[in-house]
Amino acid sequence: MSLRFLTAGETHGPQLTAIIEGLPSNLTLDFEELNFQLHRRQKGHGRGRRMQIEKDTAQIVGGVRHGRTTGAPVALVVANNDWKHWTSVMNIEPIEGGDEEKRRVHRPRPGHADLNGGLKYNLKDLRNVLERSSARETAVRVAIGAVARQLLAEFGIKVAGQVIRIGEIEAPANQLPVDELVRVTEESPVRVVDKETEQQMIAHIDAVKAEGDSIGGIVECIIEGVPVGLGSHVQWDRKLDARIAQAVVSINAFKGCEIGIGFEAAGMRGSKVHDEIIYTEEKGYHRASNRAGGFEGGMTNGEQIVVRGVMKPIPTLYKPLQSVDIDTKEAFTAQVERSDSCAVPAASVVMEHVVTWEVARAFLEKFGGDSIDEIRANLNAYLEQVGQY
Repeated sequence: MSLRFLTAGETHGPQLTAIIEGLPSNLTLDFEELNFQLHRRQKGHGRGRRMQIEKDTAQIVGGVRHGRTTGAPVALVVANNDWKHWTSVMNIEPIEGGDEEKRRVHRPRPGHADLNGGLKYNLKDLRNVLERSSARETAVRVAIGAVARQLLAEFGIKVAGQVIRIGEIEAPANQLPVDELVRVTEESPVRVVDKETEQQMIAHIDAVKAEGDSIGGIVECIIEGVPVGLGSHVQWDRKLDARIAQAVVSINAFKGCEIGIGFEAAGMRGSKVHDEIIYTEEKGYHRASNRAGGFEGGMTNGEQIVVRGVMKPIPTLYKPLQSVDIDTKEAFTAQVERSDSCAVPAASVVMEHVVTWEVARAFLEKFGGDSIDEIRANLNAYLEQVGQY
């Protein structure tokens, strides 16, 4: 069975809901670790007031018994604590009153889904668009990815992430081992290794916020321990790097994705781009470098998966841009909804989990089984085959 999920819920609704289908039985879930990943998403210098309201936790309401998956669909819920302030406005039942009571939105914000969604779905209240298109949905996607993260951990696969750039400030490259990278970035409010860069980024975020503006950046995800051969070269939609790229740009405000050295390769010669192949008794086939970011021909090659995503500045500004009122067609200052000045550190956590999900999905496609033990047997047989090649 293929691994898949669906989510539902609005930013000011009672909860976010997810159904995960295709998880094997007998996967032991660590609920504290699951909620820790949700907590990581809420951290980071530059976050707005919503993070002071919400203390995200995931409640599993189906598919798990006595701490282990049963093979049935897993249902989980992330409650919205802010719902208590929106029970009338967001109630599923009709309410009386005019635009003010309903908090109707009729002034679309530049850079958001408001106007496009209103036109597409013929909605005169743009709140019906912004409530679902909000980045609040990424909370439940982190919860989903956190389950996938525990699945991969069963087979020794590790995940890490870091911020590469915030606005004008770029972090120097580092070669830290994955475990050390996780430890160091978790202690940083902007998820970087270098302390001088950290202070520069914090000051930059504060300066931009004081101007009523917002700022974006670049984040990186690294996955280690992935066996060779996930994905496939035989059809375009089975190429795992392509699926990862689609997942990354599906994150709110993400506008680009690169694998390995990515766009840098455009200015380099082939002899400086491609990774030479080496064979040793200890490691078998491996690469002398990893400029390809762990992929060749749409398949994993056994090296670290390295993915970067580009996040644009958040479009909700406290010095709002001009827009057009959909009622009068007159120019107005765009309506302001609560927002962050910089969500790049949090976006790093989100990207970790959407990439993790795609890797877990490809892992189960390759080594699929109905239980953890069956998957382990399939993986071990494959690794023995590869080792004899």
